[in-house]
Amino acid sequence: MGDLIRQNPDGTYTRLVSMPTTPASADPSSLSEVLTKDVTFNPTNNTWVRIYLPKKALVNNSSTTTNKLPLIVYYHGGGFYFTTVATTLNHNFCDTMSTQLDAVVVSVEYRMAPENRLPAAYDDAMEALDWIKSTDEIWLREYADISNCFLIGTSAGGNILHHVGVRASAAVEELAPLKIRGLIFHHPFFGGVTRTESEIRGVNDPVIPQVSTDLCWELGLPIGADRDHKYSNPMADDQWSVNCARIKNLGWRLLVAGGDRDPVFDRQMMFVEMLMKDGVNVISHFIQGNPHGVEITEPSTAPALFVSMKKFINNDM
Repeated sequence: MGDLIRQNPDGTYTRLVSMPTTPASADPSSLSEVLTKDVTFNPTNNTWVRIYLPKKALVNNSSTTTNKLPLIVYYHGGGFYFTTVATTLNHNFCDTMSTQLDAVVVSVEYRMAPENRLPAAYDDAMEALDWIKSTDEIWLREYADISNCFLIGTSAGGNILHHVGVRASAAVEELAPLKIRGLIFHHPFFGGVTRTESEIRGVNDPVIPQVSTDLCWELGLPIGADRDHKYSNPMADDQWSVNCARIKNLGWRLLVAGGDRDPVFDRQMMFVEMLMKDGVNVISHFIQGNPHGVEITEPSTAPALFVSMKKFINNDM
């Protein structure tokens, strides 16, 4: 299974790569402009969130209704089987996102494959929304406007976002008073049995080579499913048009961001084109020369993305 994960004789798995992590800190004297805390929402599944609160929200008394900040719910990447909310790359991205977008960010820790194959991550991501709508967590109740919520997902998190978006669009009343305004797909990770041109070009991609993407689907999909399963290839879902019609009727806006050096680029473009064909309000933000997830791995490239995201959230694009 490659050099990232190993199956042990007893059926368990050992991840062979250890990535730096960053603990949460609610210390107001810290150098960060954002306070963070970890809160468990399902002890049985060991699923939890990290909440990011801009310090200036406290100074500006955002607890008043008119001053509450937009809420961003974030689903991190990692091929469904590695990295966590606490992984420093993911933490730093959310920390900066909270600052740049003037928003409360809730980053969701979901169960990992292959111990918990899809749709476990989708279930956890949706459960986090149910928790947010009713929790008494003070940072959310006092400073986040849950009626102005945006869902964002990176890579595998973008895949999760699609499936959560579909579920959430069919559960609007159940999620109230949480109100989703838009979905932001950041280098979403999709697949399919037939290789696209960008996948063929990216067979030896330094970020996500073909052997790695195949491994993600091997570990993540239900046993026996191929890459044309709807979890991997949403365009193969026989409910695609029905789902799009529902999202369109809700008035949700979608932003799809990526780069043309990403092996998944062609699938992302197909995703955008099919959304547009079905009348969904979707905006694309593809940057020439950008590889997969570059704004996570190379933070210096992120400002252009955050500018577009802020305009999108403010309905200014």
